[in-house]
Amino acid sequence: MSEYSEFLLAAAARPFPLYFTLVYAVGLVAAVVIGLIAFFNSKRPVGWEDAKKPDLIPDLTKKKATNSEEES
Repeated sequence: MSEYSEFLLAAAARPFPLYFTLVYAVGLVAAVVIGLIAFFNSKRPVGWEDAKKPDLIPDLTKKKATNSEEES
């Protein structure tokens, strides 16, 4: 049992690889950005109906073509 606990202590004492940290950080940022885009382009929950969408969030709805665009 003592050998097993020494192994666990040695494994826990190793520094965490930088690329693991970068993958988690990039994944977290991507999840937050995708979540914000989805939230602000969806139907708002109760209490958020009148919330303005930030300028950074792209509009994902298709715009109707005007007459001048249809003719060309």
